[in-house]
Amino acid sequence: MKSVFKTITHTVDFCVVGGGLSGLCAAVAAARHGARVALMQDRPMLGGNASGEIRMWVCGAQGENLLETGILEELMLENLYRNPDRNYSVWEGVLYEIAAYQPGLELILNCSCLDCEMDGDRIASVTGWQTTTQTYHTVSASVFADCSGDSVLAPLTGAEYRYGREGRGEFGEDIAPEKPDRKTMGMSCMIQARETEEPSGFIPPKWAYRYTKKDLPYRLPDMSGPCENFWYLELGGEHDAIADTETLRDELLRIAYGMWDFVKNDPENREKNRFWKLDWVGILPGKRESRRYVGDYIMTQADVRSGGHFEDLAAYGGWSMDDHDPGGFRSAGPPTVFHPAPAPYGIAYRCLYSVNIRNLMFAGRNISVTHTAMSSTRVMGTCAVLGQAAGTAAAIAVRYGCSPREVYQSHLSELRDTLAEDDCYLPFYTRPVPALTKNARLECASPQAENLRNGLDRPIDGAENAATVAKGDAITYFFDAPSTVSHVRIIFDSDLNREQRLRHLGDCGKNMPHNRARGMLSVAVPASMVRAFRLEGVRADGKTEILAEENNNYQRLRAFEVNGVYAAVRLIPLETWGAEGCRIFSFDVR
Repeated sequence: MKSVFKTITHTVDFCVVGGGLSGLCAAVAAARHGARVALMQDRPMLGGNASGEIRMWVCGAQGENLLETGILEELMLENLYRNPDRNYSVWEGVLYEIAAYQPGLELILNCSCLDCEMDGDRIASVTGWQTTTQTYHTVSASVFADCSGDSVLAPLTGAEYRYGREGRGEFGEDIAPEKPDRKTMGMSCMIQARETEEPSGFIPPKWAYRYTKKDLPYRLPDMSGPCENFWYLELGGEHDAIADTETLRDELLRIAYGMWDFVKNDPENREKNRFWKLDWVGILPGKRESRRYVGDYIMTQADVRSGGHFEDLAAYGGWSMDDHDPGGFRSAGPPTVFHPAPAPYGIAYRCLYSVNIRNLMFAGRNISVTHTAMSSTRVMGTCAVLGQAAGTAAAIAVRYGCSPREVYQSHLSELRDTLAEDDCYLPFYTRPVPALTKNARLECASPQAENLRNGLDRPIDGAENAATVAKGDAITYFFDAPSTVSHVRIIFDSDLNREQRLRHLGDCGKNMPHNRARGMLSVAVPASMVRAFRLEGVRADGKTEILAEENNNYQRLRAFEVNGVYAAVRLIPLETWGAEGCRIFSFDVR
């Protein structure tokens, strides 16, 4: 029977399915590098587990100076500037804006991918159903990326994938179970609470579970600290993490309301938690694991532990191998085991495209890894940089008319260099410095001036890799002869240890809080950030032109297109957001 509903068709270069942080970063990265992009998202908002629907804070690599940069850092700094109270509505506006107002990117919200058309081993198009308009959307593209988490394109395309836990012997993983199984990590419905000036009670729904302290030996909530976020309200690892989601959601709500009943009404808690009130309960479970694609390489526990020194390094992780018990909230023991992992470790590009579907990529928790490796790579900070890597590679594939695998075979250095240029940190890799910068005479009062052109954009292994100059002091590159200048790139200091500094002040330290205590800290642009600066070009006759001028900068990466012939180019930092000196990692001219 012919459908009575209309179909809107889109023809683009790159189609991303799934608008969590990985899909969002993939779509934006590809569009910024010239691809025509469509982003199909089944929810009304972007951000996935970081969105206001689920409200999990963004975690990533652990340790000093390991905060993820690139597009994710751009989003975080925008949020720090515009959202000092860390309100989810403002945060969602930040996520929406970067996609909705990115040239070359079509945003298709409330649209669930449900079908695809194949052309041999290639995807020709995908089709989604938009619930708000009762319209089908069909997107044709040369490259596709599945960033949906549940890997919806795997059963639709016949792409190879894995589900569950590998047995210990398959890859020699000593933290894997002895035998393979279909078990996964579960999903959670989160709770948010607010501390108020007046005491309040709580009447639980009749269908909520009832708990005592004896029932919760490893899951006792603690409202006295800033980091209680109820992540351990988890189920689903012993069920089908996709097919059983609705049933599991119902059970998770019974658990969530029962847990809050315990927080408020248990005799030991009633007095100490009297000022806390329930602010929000998530109705959409946040998932940790389901299908994982098979790529040209399957990353394992051994790769994580050895540091991931891949030739095709495209991203990095640094979270522990945080392996949640499949039984979740109903398991008798601790909810998770944090198996150690180095920080950072590299992740291979070959884990981001399909082994058998020629034009299919993926990013997020569904990349080509074993269960044990995924227990580390799944966190959202890592997923975001994986997304940026996949989107950048897709744009390169579009540019050369090649497949994602051929990017690995023929354009790997371009992928790495482009990611590094876009401020994506790649461990064990030094960004190429433009010849014009390298050969110029550098005049700068800072004793660390040469750090500005060493190709390293953050502190690494005790080396600061930055120059600190006084406000108003110029940094100047003098060229041997007047030279054509087309591009200037600057990396300022956004304080990659700011989460630790907030934690020392009694805050959760994350981009968004979970519980909102009285007197919760407001956040702001890091004091180390250069707020005002001027960029000048000096012509052969000595005349100076202002190439760029900024009085309210709050971003770490600033890049400017320039078109002129100059004898010198000068950067003058004028003001910070509070620091005494102006700290700069890189100043490149090409």
